[in-house]
Amino acid sequence: MVKSAIRKVSMAVLAPAMALGATVGLASAPASAAVWNSCDQWGSTSLDGYKLYNNVWGSGAGSQCAWANSGTNWGVWADHPNTGGIKSYANSTKAINKTIDSLGRLTSNYNVSVPSSGAYNTSYDIWDSDHQYEIMLWVNYNGAVGPIGGYEGNVTLGGHNWNVYKGTNGSNQVFSFLRTSDSTSGTVDVKPVLQWIAHTKGWMPGNETIGDVQFGYEVTSSSGGLNFNTNNLTINGG
Repeated sequence: MVKSAIRKVSMAVLAPAMALGATVGLASAPASAAVWNSCDQWGSTSLDGYKLYNNVWGSGAGSQCAWANSGTNWGVWADHPNTGGIKSYANSTKAINKTIDSLGRLTSNYNVSVPSSGAYNTSYDIWDSDHQYEIMLWVNYNGAVGPIGGYEGNVTLGGHNWNVYKGTNGSNQVFSFLRTSDSTSGTVDVKPVLQWIAHTKGWMPGNETIGDVQFGYEVTSSSGGLNFNTNNLTINGG
């Protein structure tokens, strides 16, 4: 049975500032020289139409450093203690700013290398523009992590088979789609997922504006230091 995990209330830019249990310290970037790297808690940059964000937001976090060769090739090294609660969500973000019903397309290709140890999920985090709704698509996950809310059933959408959970974190509705088998590369057609939520289930309005599509690593524990590499990630919508 999937265990519940404490997770973010909203995007880190909206989250209250909190003291980390350990200083976000220095760590080595990949051997190949990156065009950007940061070990700052809220370190960010913009490359090739994507915003990259180190985003260490959770209580009791350890050290974490992000790097990028481009907007579509980036990664993170994280050393977070083996305790409960999400520590970080390093991610890349693409702004969409279209309503569900007016979207012509919303697709993404991903290719990642993730560790076999630790507790984390690799996920898309999709937000409406006023942060009432959050849609998470977990393409792989490991260790003692789990979604918010109760199980709503199984569905095949956007080229993948998902177990669906629905709940609230106290600030917004959360719809979580957990892929039934782990994947490190593939294509997701996000538009049918949004249409299913809005029109098949009626959980959000079809005229809701999709603001940001994020993709990254929600890390609960990575003791000793683990690498999460985004070999390629593209998001296309309009």
